[in-house]
Amino acid sequence: MASTATEIERPLTPLKSSRAESKRWVPVAFAAVYILWGSTYIGIRIAIESFPPLAMAAIRHSLVGLILYPILRVKTGIRPTAAHWWTAAVTGVSLLCITNGGLSWAEQKVPSGIAALLVATIALWPVILDWLRPQGARPGPRVFAGLILGFVGLALLVGPANLGGARRIDLVGTGVLLTGAFIWAGASLYSKQRAMPESPLLVVAMQSLAGGAGLWIAAIVSGEVRTLHFAAISGRSWMALIYLIVFGSGMGFTAYLYILKHSSASKVATYAFVNPVVALFLGWMLAGETITTRTAIAAAVILTAVVLVISAPRAVADKAEDR
Repeated sequence: MASTATEIERPLTPLKSSRAESKRWVPVAFAAVYILWGSTYIGIRIAIESFPPLAMAAIRHSLVGLILYPILRVKTGIRPTAAHWWTAAVTGVSLLCITNGGLSWAEQKVPSGIAALLVATIALWPVILDWLRPQGARPGPRVFAGLILGFVGLALLVGPANLGGARRIDLVGTGVLLTGAFIWAGASLYSKQRAMPESPLLVVAMQSLAGGAGLWIAAIVSGEVRTLHFAAISGRSWMALIYLIVFGSGMGFTAYLYILKHSSASKVATYAFVNPVVALFLGWMLAGETITTRTAIAAAVILTAVVLVISAPRAVADKAEDR
């Protein structure tokens, strides 16, 4: 019996050690998602100081796809099917071309911190979409209160022109950001019902290729490619673009996948209200963006709404996803 116990204990020791090691890195991964993803808003703001916005986003996502896809294709041994590529094309264009490209364009008109607040409404739209579809799930009291608060916060940002002595946010930029948030939510729901490769990173690479292609088309049609002169790009904008590729798309997303695997969904969702806080602070510190009383109140209202929605009992969300 002693020898049997020893034999059983041997494989368990490395397993326990591996689990302990995984738990040790979870806080680091959360910090990376909070800070790196929160900092991408100011990164975009600095990059588009001398890059045309759509062309900048096209370069960013195309390079991510071109670098990652061949590596992951060989490493995973997965051969994406036509159905996989179709899903990647739809979601890649929706998430990266329309939503992220729209964000890059809108930051010409909207401060980076405010842009992050508006993008945070991504947490609200899936609830609304599920409610509106046939036989959809009706929001519970907490979620419904969150939805109401979310739209109150938006009204504060874009409402009366001089509320509290501060100007309202640009309506066109706001519209682009809210439309992008809505499309992101819809594309995310769409992707859950479609075939995709088992490797999440390979999916990201495929989406980056598709989204990058869409962004290049948008940059050509809008005339941005004609105005793109690499000699005129400042070193500051180049550094911001490199930061977005390496830390925002590379390390940030890797950390996100790690916490998805090693933490609960409710904890992972906290990035939705931490990122805007980080973005507001960095926008104020690095770009001189003013945080007015109007902005502070709207931020508090919108982030409270996001907290209410993502902290709602998971049984409701799980039931909706199972349909």
